[in-house]
This record gives sequence, C-alpha cells and structure tokens, in this order.
Amino acid sequence: MGNQSQELTGAQAIVEALIANGVDTVFALPGGQLDHLFDAIYKRRDQIRVIHSRHEQGVAYMAYGYARSTGRVGVCAVVPGPGLLNASAALCTAWGNYTPVLCISGQIPSHAMGKGYGELHEINDQIGMISHIAKSTVHIPSPEAAPSAIHQAFADLNSGVPRPVVVEMSMDVMGQSAPVDVGVPVALPEPPLPSQADLAAAASLLQEAKRPMIVVGSGAIDAREPIDAVAQRLQAPVMACRGGKGIIPADSYLSANFPAGHALWGEADVVLAVGTRLHWPLVMWGKDDGLKIIRVDIDPEQISRICDPEVGLVGDASQVLSALQQHLEAAGETPGDRRSELEALRADIDQKVRQDVAPQMAFLDVIRDELPDDGYFVDEVTQVGFVSWYGFPVQQPRQHVSAGYMGTLGFGFATALGVVAAHPGKRVIQISGDGGIMFNIQELATAVQYALPLISIVFNDHRYTNVQRQQKEWFDGNVICSDLHNPDFVALAHSFGAAAYHATDPESLRTAIRRAFEEKGPTMIEVAVDQFFPAPWPFLMMPQNREALCD
Repeated sequence: MGNQSQELTGAQAIVEALIANGVDTVFALPGGQLDHLFDAIYKRRDQIRVIHSRHEQGVAYMAYGYARSTGRVGVCAVVPGPGLLNASAALCTAWGNYTPVLCISGQIPSHAMGKGYGELHEINDQIGMISHIAKSTVHIPSPEAAPSAIHQAFADLNSGVPRPVVVEMSMDVMGQSAPVDVGVPVALPEPPLPSQADLAAAASLLQEAKRPMIVVGSGAIDAREPIDAVAQRLQAPVMACRGGKGIIPADSYLSANFPAGHALWGEADVVLAVGTRLHWPLVMWGKDDGLKIIRVDIDPEQISRICDPEVGLVGDASQVLSALQQHLEAAGETPGDRRSELEALRADIDQKVRQDVAPQMAFLDVIRDELPDDGYFVDEVTQVGFVSWYGFPVQQPRQHVSAGYMGTLGFGFATALGVVAAHPGKRVIQISGDGGIMFNIQELATAVQYALPLISIVFNDHRYTNVQRQQKEWFDGNVICSDLHNPDFVALAHSFGAAAYHATDPESLRTAIRRAFEEKGPTMIEVAVDQFFPAPWPFLMMPQNREALCD
C-alpha cells in the first residue's frame, strides 16, 4: 500500500471510496449495524451529505429518484435483514428500470454470520437473497477490501446494463481500523460495438423503408442527439411510453405518444427499437412478415427476447445510433417530409384522448401549464398517473419519472424527494392516489426536516380505484377491500409542518400549485374526486393490428 495508505475504519474506507467516485449525497436510515458508517459520514460532512428517512423503503426510493432523474448513481444505506427487505421494493423498481442504485447494507457481527444465533436483524444468506434483484453483490470482509469493492461496484453501476448493486459489511468490521489505500475509481470497460456488416444491414433496411418508425425506451435516454439525427434523416416518428419520454421533445412533429405509436405500428414496414423491451407492441400489437425489426440494446439478452429481430445490434445506444447515422448518410437519398401526415395523426389522437379521458387530462393540462419546462414530474400507480404516460408531454429525457413495468404502488412520494434533492432550484411535482400516498406518507417528516420543496398532489376518491373498477366489471360488482378510510390529508400535512391546500377541480388545483410554488418547503394538495375517472386503459391496452402475435 506504500505511501498511499492511511489508517481508516471499515466505515471510513467506504465513505472515502464513495467520495472518490463523486458521491455527494447518501440517503440512509441509522441503526445499530450502521453506527460507524454514520459517524464516518459525519466526519466528512463537508464532502458528502446524508438525508435520513423514516422507513428504509423511503431512502431506497429516494436513491432511485436521484439516479433516475440524473443518470448518476443514487446511494442508500440500510441495516441488514428487515432493513434491506424494506428497501427491496425500491431496488426491484430500480432493477426493472435499469437504474444505477448502490445499496450499502450493514451486517451482523462477522463471527456470528451463518451461525443462526439470533443476532439482531440476522437473515440467512442475505447476499444470496438480494442477488436476484441486483446486478452484483459483495460482502466486504475487511477495511482494506472496502475501496476496491466500492470502486468495482461503481464500475458495474456505470457500465453495461445499469442495475442495482448491493454491498454489505459487518458492524464490527465497520469499526475496525487498518492501513487502507483508497485508490482510484476503476476504468470503465469499452461497450461492445456491432459489426460493420450488421450496421450496414440495419442501414439498408431503414434506407429502403417506406414507413419507418422508431421506438425508444430508457436504454436510449442518453442518445438524444443521434436518435434525433436518424429520425430526421428517415422522417421516422419516434414513439415513447414511459422511460423514453423526452428523448425527442414532445413538441417535435416526430414525437409520437403511445396511442399514436399504435396507429403507426400497424402501417410500419421497419421498426428501429432502441433501448426498449418492446413488450407491449410485440405481445399485444403483433409482428408479421410485413414488419422488419432492428433492435439496439446494451443488454444482449434483450435483443432476441419475445422474438428474433431481422437485425440485432448490441452496444451503447448513443454509439450505435451515431454509427448507424454515418451509414445512412453514406446512402445519400433522403425521404420526403412527413410533417403534415404526422401532425394530422397527432391532432386526431389528441382529440380522442381529450374526449375519452377528459377529467384526467384537465388536471394534467393544469400541471403541465404550471410546471416549468425544466421541471420534473413524478407519476404514481393511479388513474391520473396512467393517463400521464401518454397525456403528459415533456421536452427533455428524465423529466418524467415512473416505476415502469414494476408498478410499485406507493413509490412516487419518496422517489420524488430524491428528485428534489438531486435538483435544487428545480420545480418537482408528484401525483398520487389516496391509496398509494399512504405507503410512504411518513416521509412528509423527511421533506419538512430537510426543507425539500416537493409539491405532492393527492387525488382522493376514497378507494383503490383500479381494483374497484375491476371488481365491478369483472366480478359482478362484488366490491371487497377496495374502499378506503382516509385522513384529512391537508390536516395531516399541517401536523407534519408542511403547507397544504384543498382543490376540487382543475382551476382550484392551478391556484393551489401557484401558492405552493411560494412555499420554502413541501406542499401537499388534496384534490377531492367524487366519482370514478374514466378508464385509462383503452389507450394503453390497445388491440392487435398486425396479423400475428409474438409470445
């Protein structure tokens, strides 16, 4: 270790390695197995801040929101056993949404591991348990081993498929001192590149296409410029649902929401799918011999999932699309402008959406009007949230944060606090139903304590609306366990020390949002909803429009 060594505890070694990797914020909940870690953070509080929650799910979702909205690693720390299990819903959400979250877990004393003594928070094979929703896991056995473990964790988080990483260290090891060389971050491996032959084959298909279309997901989130260049070159509309929103600005005529994408899919002859599972189009809309698919993904397993594409390109989306653009430029000829066609389709879809889900759109329009263009919107598993997937426009990637296919009810409030912490000075609005908000309502205390100016809008109809709708439509009206007894959310928010307002319609919501923007800390707005919103599903669960389905 030479002259680079310094006497550090295991906990200090972890903190120094975090700082070396550029971490400025840790979301953490203290407890016995983390005492040394919190003391180590305290001693480096000039370099790294800690935000604590009232539940482990809270800190893990905050780390998810931080990472999802920035592209940087979100870091959380929890006690072992029940603490890590409490955090696992958020780690599962990060797993499903390809989001880089580092979870640092404490562990029982090293001499007791695997013995079954009944130590506080003991769980058998914790690392093995959590490995199913982590890209990598590691037990750190000594202070000396901590820096290399943390550096490798960041290499895993920042290369290839971004997914959560979990590290653990026993409480006694966190307190032990040893000569430690903190070292430097690991150089990231170069992402794979497709062969020139495969790039040429993809370019040839696209160049010959009469009705090309591009579909983007969160794997394309950092490839905005080359995607836009390819889309402009081909005059290909770009569809996004959740993770890919904002890659092409919503005000571009080439931007297509989900229901517009359904109409385009039925006529497309070549689809370029970038960083997306392509799940709903392939299993609900179908694929036949008249449709050729080119898939671009950093995850080789994703390329042939559901069905084999005509061309598969494994690699970083930005690099692959830049290379593809060069092949297209070499071809010379460009297609005619599709602006009028695509604007007409947009107008038709917009009219249908505004007619069929008018109540939800009225509220979303107000939120869009009042939220600045550089603000962030965090949805929830709720009726207005579902409509926002296709009815809430954003201009930049990462501005709409969702739970994706995991659909983790209750994720939104805590996640949005992580977004606020990551973007001081930016406006953040989060929506919830009265069911979901109660999953993490305790984090209002966190929001107030750290003066995080989140605006949370709660649509209160005293029921799990989607569940009750299905009970009425599918089970002969047998309503069970879907009616809710709720607090007065305004009074509850006031009891925490937060600002709060009532709203009853879109315009009173507008007034409340404007008042909330004048507050220094968090604000909760309760919107009373007296009856069911129209079902959002006709614009999501759309019918087959190709001859064959994939499975």
